[in-house]
Parts: sequence; C-alpha cells; structure tokens
Amino acid sequence: MHSKNISLSDFKADLLSSIVVFLVALPLCLGVALASGAPLLSGIISGVIGGVVVGILSKSQTSVSGPAAGLTAVVLASITQLGAFEIFLTAVVLAGFIQLIMGITKAGAIANYVPNNVIKGLLAAIGIILILKQIPHAIGFDRDAEDDFTFFQKDGENTFSELLSAVNFITPGAIIIASISIFILAFWDKLLGKKLKFIPASLFVVLLGVLLNLGFQRYFPALSLQASHLVNIPTLNTNALGSFIHLPAMSNLGNKHIWIVAFTIAIVASLETLLNIEAVDKIDPIKRESKPNKELIAQGVGNIFAGVLGGIPITSVIVRSSVNIQSGNKTKLSSILHGVFMLLSVISLSPVLNLIPLASLAAILIMTGYKLAKISIFKEMYQKGWEQFIPFVVTIITIVFTDLLIGVVVGLLISIFYLLRSNFLNPFVKGKSKLHIGEVVKLELPNQVSFFNKASVKNALWAVPQNTKVLIDATYSDYIDNDVLELIDDFKNVVAPERNIQLNILGLKDKYKLNDHIQFINVLDKETQQKLSPQEVLDLLKIGNRRFINGESTDKYHLHQINATALGQNPMAVLIGCIDSRTSPEILFDAGIGDLLTIRIAGNIINPEIIGSLEIAVKKLGAKLIVVKGHSNCGAVALSLDNVMEDQMHRITAKIQQVAKNCGCYPKVDGANENEVLEKVAKANAQNSVKEILDQSNYLKKRIEKKEIGIVSAYHNIATGEVYFEELL
Repeated sequence: MHSKNISLSDFKADLLSSIVVFLVALPLCLGVALASGAPLLSGIISGVIGGVVVGILSKSQTSVSGPAAGLTAVVLASITQLGAFEIFLTAVVLAGFIQLIMGITKAGAIANYVPNNVIKGLLAAIGIILILKQIPHAIGFDRDAEDDFTFFQKDGENTFSELLSAVNFITPGAIIIASISIFILAFWDKLLGKKLKFIPASLFVVLLGVLLNLGFQRYFPALSLQASHLVNIPTLNTNALGSFIHLPAMSNLGNKHIWIVAFTIAIVASLETLLNIEAVDKIDPIKRESKPNKELIAQGVGNIFAGVLGGIPITSVIVRSSVNIQSGNKTKLSSILHGVFMLLSVISLSPVLNLIPLASLAAILIMTGYKLAKISIFKEMYQKGWEQFIPFVVTIITIVFTDLLIGVVVGLLISIFYLLRSNFLNPFVKGKSKLHIGEVVKLELPNQVSFFNKASVKNALWAVPQNTKVLIDATYSDYIDNDVLELIDDFKNVVAPERNIQLNILGLKDKYKLNDHIQFINVLDKETQQKLSPQEVLDLLKIGNRRFINGESTDKYHLHQINATALGQNPMAVLIGCIDSRTSPEILFDAGIGDLLTIRIAGNIINPEIIGSLEIAVKKLGAKLIVVKGHSNCGAVALSLDNVMEDQMHRITAKIQQVAKNCGCYPKVDGANENEVLEKVAKANAQNSVKEILDQSNYLKKRIEKKEIGIVSAYHNIATGEVYFEELL
C-alpha cells in the first residue's frame, strides 16, 4: 500500500496512530538532544525532519525516524572533539551525503545477511529494555531521562540499581495512572475496543491519564503529580525562533576530523537503520517489505536537512516504529503526520502537552516492550534448537548490557560460529545404499566446500572400511577448496588402492586439476547377474521400493549407465505390468538403466507373445526373476467389471472378467465396496497370470522348479507407491 492511494479509513487510522507516536517521540527527542550535549531544539528539528522529510522519501510504511538514543555517545564525543556544534553540523551534512551514496550503490543489501534469530533477539532485547527502563517512570521515579536506554547510566546508576532506587521514591498517583493504563492496554479488545473503534488504546490511556491527574489535583491533592512527573516541553518564543537555530560551518571541510566523524555517523546510523527496518518488517502484521537501499537514500537526505537546519543525526527508531505498528498504522502517513505534530507542538501546543503524565507514556512503552518480548517468542526459538536459541539469547543479553550494534555484532559472531560448526560436522551428505552391485558408500558434497570442511571430509573417507565401493559426488559443488581437492586426490591415489576400495569421483568442474574418476558403474555385469539368486533379486526390488516411498532414491548417473550398457545388457528381473502411466517399474524400484526388462500390456494379462518374450528374457538375457504386477484403480479391471466388450477390448476384458467370476466378484454385488472389489480382482488377476505362465511354458516351469529363476505376483498401491509381493515361487 502506498501513501498516494490512502483511503478514508486508512487516513483515520494513520492520524490516530501518528498522535500516539508523536506523544511517545516528543520527550525522547528532547532527551536525546539533552544527553548528546546538543541544543534542546536540535532534537525537535531532527524529529520533524525524520517524520516529514524521511517519511515522504522512505518506501517503508511502518518505520518512524528521528534522533536515536544509540547515537548519543557518538554525538556527545564528536561535539566535544570538534569543539563547536556548528562544526559538528558540517559532519552531519557530510554523513547524509555518504548515506546517499551508500543507498545509490546498493549497500543496503547488508541487511539481508543478518539472520532471523539475531533480528528476533534484537526485538526481544528492545522489549526487555523498554520494560526495565520504564518501570521507574511508571511508579513516579522520573529522575532519569526517558531516552536513556543504556545499561550503565550517566548518573552512575545502572538499569538494575535504578530499579532498586526507584522503590524508595514511589509516587502513588503515578502508580495508579500506570496500572490502570496497563490494564486497559492489555484488555482493550475485551473492554472497550469494540465500542471505541475510532480511537487507539494508546491515545485513550494518554487522555485518561491527563483526566485522572486533573481529578487528583481537584479532589485528591495528595495523589496529584508534580511538574517533574509530567511531559516537559519548553515554551519557545516564535518571534526569536531564528536565534535557536544553528547553521553548519561549511568552511571547515578541510578538517580531517570532520570527515572521520562524518563516516562514523554514516556507518552507525546506516547500520541502526538497516537493522531497525529489518526488525520492524518482522512485526508488521501484513508483512510489508521495506527497501533498504531506498531507506538509506531517504535517511541520507534527512541527515543533510538535519545538518543544514541545526538538527542532530537521524536513524530509523525501533521504539517509535513498534509503537506505530501497535497503534494500528496503515501507511507511512502516520510517520509524516507525527513530524507535523512535533513541529506544531513547539510552536503552540506545549501548555496542553505538558499535562500528560510520564506514567501514561511509560505504560504504553511497557506494553510495547511486552509485545516485543513475549514468553511465546522465547519458547518458539527454544523449539528451533540450540543453534537458533543461543544466538537469540546472547543477542538479547549483550544488547541489554551494552547497546544495539554491539549486541547484533556479538549475535552475528555466535551465529557464524554455529554455521561453521554445522559445516564442520556436516560438510556433506553421507549415505549407504544396498544395490545389485553391493553396498555403496556415497558422499555428496555441498555447494561450497571450504578448508573448514577438510577435517570432516578426511575423517569420513579414512573411516571407510576395506573392500568397499565409494562414490564422491561433487555435482552440486560450485566451489571446492584446494586443500579438500588435495585430500581427495590422496585418497584416490594412496588410501583407496591400499584398502582395495573402488572409488568413483563424479561432477568435478573443469577448473579443478582433479578429474572425474570411475572404477565401478552402477549397472549389472554378467558375473554379478549370474551370482544373484531369485530371492536376492526380490530383496533388492523391495529395498529399492522402500527407498522410493521414503524419498531416498539414489542418483543413477544415467549417462554413465548408458555408456556402460551400450554393448550389452544383464537385467536382473523382467516385469509384466499394466499400461497405466503411473506404474513405471524403474521409478518404483529405484532401478537404473539395464536393471529391469519391462513388458507392458493392459491388465497385465498373458498371451503367447508375452510367454515368448519371457523365455527370451530368461534364456538369452539371464533375468533371474519374473514379476507380474497389478495395481490399484486398474482401468482394465474396472472395464471388465462393467462388462465392456466392444471392438478388440474384449480380448483383455473377457480374460479379466473370468478371473473376477472365479473369485466371486462378477457380476457385481449390490452394496459391495468398489475399491475393495477392484483390489481383490487386481491381485487375483496377477496371480492368475503367474499360473498361466507356468501352464503355458515348460521351459520357464522347469527353470523355476530347479530354483534357477523365480516368479512372483505383486500388487502396487498407486496412492502410496508401495508394492506388495506374494510368496516367491
């Protein structure tokens, strides 16, 4: 949804949301400026620019920008180093241009490389910090600035000692207002949400807080809040507004320290912005996607304006953005309007806004924090495993005790550790398959094989026992480190020959000095075929079918099989199956080229030509097993039961119909389950075909009696892919 297509309902939602965001953002803007050692008005200027200028240029529908607490230390140190606020403003202008260049050159792509567990940790950490930092304000201890989100505070306290100190300065009126506000926010939908759809819960509790305090002042003076517990916006003389605005000293561009500060601000502000929009997109109910490069451009222009007009640096701010989303915003208009309200506030609204209890704003931020750090989020991350949960928790702890950027960097390092550990433990897929050529150990290498994988690859290869067939498949590898290639070469030339290991190396790219290496082919040779017994062939078919239904089919390397079978074939079995398109034996039994002979005829019936084909398969080609396979929902069986005898179809249906009569399934019995009847006839028909083969071929019958070959009927369930075999004859 774009702001140019805003509906009336969206406008109302954005208007109300913007008021809530404005009420939260205003004291924060003043607090950030104060903590940064900058003029008080500079925070408001940046808040206005972050809302209006950045809001107009940004493509994000949820992000709200302005001065951020995370930059206070950088700003304070920079002003001190440069010696004058006007010189610092020059660095802010330059930082804006640097961000502009970063956006144009697509540097925003860095946000895509921050894993979800770190982003979720960031959100949860912000939620915990909001709760811990706003509890003192909720109980009336307002000595600390609203924007101070650092663990170690400027007054010598830390987050936890501040909480202990606050207990000694409890203000009953603030507790009453905060408690009622939190209760209303928590149960808004059940209590008043349906009746007061025109107003968001956050705005309602602000108005209620004002009314409660006015009531305290009139009826319960002991509970009334002092000025120190209320929003405090200084009244500015609009006639002398120009005297409060500072302009950048552009004549100092040659000062190298200005450029160092500019790059520092640009990098820190850009990283915070990219992380914030990535995090805010995660909590957006309709999952709109912000464009990081567009956002950098918008932030760059915003910081240019901020530097020119006397403001402090701007970033996307997660606290305001979270409040924006949870207040029901629809488009970026809410961000723009919050900037407009901020401008109006310093001109004419300060007397009204100064009636708002800080306890009301604390209640809003506490509930925002709760939604960001719900217990369910911790449970969800825990259920995903330690490799997700530990980076998530470490990110939270580090952000709570340091700051956002340090926490994200530490979380990233932990995630990278688990990534490297995963690569070290599982650099490849290792499997063992029982095929007609014996057991084959397969190592399938991943897309990227780095030197981190060297030890794992070596351990796996050197652990292969003697007299084994090994397949190293590099088909999907775009990069293999030279150390790993040398390791494979050593295994090929030294270890494998010493241990009588037959080795295939497939899929190596032309750029590698090491070439493909083939010592065995996954096709039957004459010697192996003759050694197989009918029972062993049947077992191989069962194992292959199990691989198929489990989704573990082996790679066939068909081109190699084609070359290997070009001069002759040595199939292990011949199958008579229906012409149904869903019953391909090579797929069902995970077989390769040359493994199976397949005879297809509707209804898998028997005729003299098929008998002759079977005799050729056994006598000339050496097949050890004959399989007659029926299947579920067979069309030929259904036609027989429906007495379809037109044209030449009767040659098929008449035979199957006779089988159906013999098993009591024809004529149809009223009320009989159609699927069960079809299954019964299909199985009986396959068994009848086995009987006809034995009756019509003395050659095959004698070979079967001598156990030289075997014959078996089977039933294929098309729905599951499983093939069931009767007793081997």
